[in-house]
Amino acid sequence: MPDVDAKPSGIDKASSLLLSLGVDLSSKILQYLGESEIERVLLALSKANSIPGDIRTTAVREAFQTFQKGASSQSGGIEYSRQLLSRAMGPQRGAEILERIIAQQQVSAFEMLGNANPAQIAALLQDELPQTIALVLSYLEAKVAADILTSMPKDLQVEVTLRLAAMDRVSPQVVQAVERALKNKLSGVLNDADFRTTGGVDFLVKMLNQVDRGTQKSLFEALEATDPKLVDDIRSNMFTFDDLMKIDDRTMQRVLRDINKSDLALALKAAPDRLRDLVYRNLSERARENLKEEIDILGPQLAKNVYAAQRRIVDAVRTLEESGEIVIGGSGGAENEVIS
Repeated sequence: MPDVDAKPSGIDKASSLLLSLGVDLSSKILQYLGESEIERVLLALSKANSIPGDIRTTAVREAFQTFQKGASSQSGGIEYSRQLLSRAMGPQRGAEILERIIAQQQVSAFEMLGNANPAQIAALLQDELPQTIALVLSYLEAKVAADILTSMPKDLQVEVTLRLAAMDRVSPQVVQAVERALKNKLSGVLNDADFRTTGGVDFLVKMLNQVDRGTQKSLFEALEATDPKLVDDIRSNMFTFDDLMKIDDRTMQRVLRDINKSDLALALKAAPDRLRDLVYRNLSERARENLKEEIDILGPQLAKNVYAAQRRIVDAVRTLEESGEIVIGGSGGAENEVIS
């Protein structure tokens, strides 16, 4: 420290303040300093045997006055949060946390749509441009978006799906424009807090995994003629009922343990022979005969009921994958089943 008669420098006052606050508070403050600043302050502290009381008093008084000025002028908001998180957690980690906070704000703004009747929302939106509908759907949970999309005309489903696939990041200005255009219909539910990742193939996969198989098929057939590469991208990231044909016997045996037998019989009504054979050979003789008999007893069934049963089986497979018992679309060791 300099001579006590000299005017204390900023580093002197900073080290004095840290010493006055104690270890616990000082360690938290250091999180907001850059490495070079920390080195300079700690160097000053390490050289100080004792700090005069008047310097400590001056440091604490100036810190309090600075805090009062900042508190009266600081407006908060996204930018302040970004700076605060960047200082406390580092730029990259702070940006990740802020993006989650913004996403939560944006999702909560759509609670009204999430709780509304999907058919009513579809009717409300279907006169809008496909890109506008895609933007609105991208702010919803995948299941809600899927229900709304399914309630729309087939040709509009295709157009909206294409727009969703092409979406990436949407600026606040675009969201504001959509909000103004739809404020009479949606009561201003869109949130313009900041940029957010939206739409894209990942969102499409989540959404299409929630629609019935009939809608999936019609969408894929229409998209094949328009954008076959998009269909390939979506299919490569989806797990469908027909993909059960790709799994090995050991995996099928594990899957069959968690499948409702009534759903299995109904789902196999429209299954390819290859998939039926895979299921049959992984059942005991008695279970196999019981299943065949149940399929015969069922007789003709509505396609929507068969697809619903297949959907439940796919959901069961997804649950096994999420629990780590099987792996979808990946590779593992001898102890892991793999669905490619």
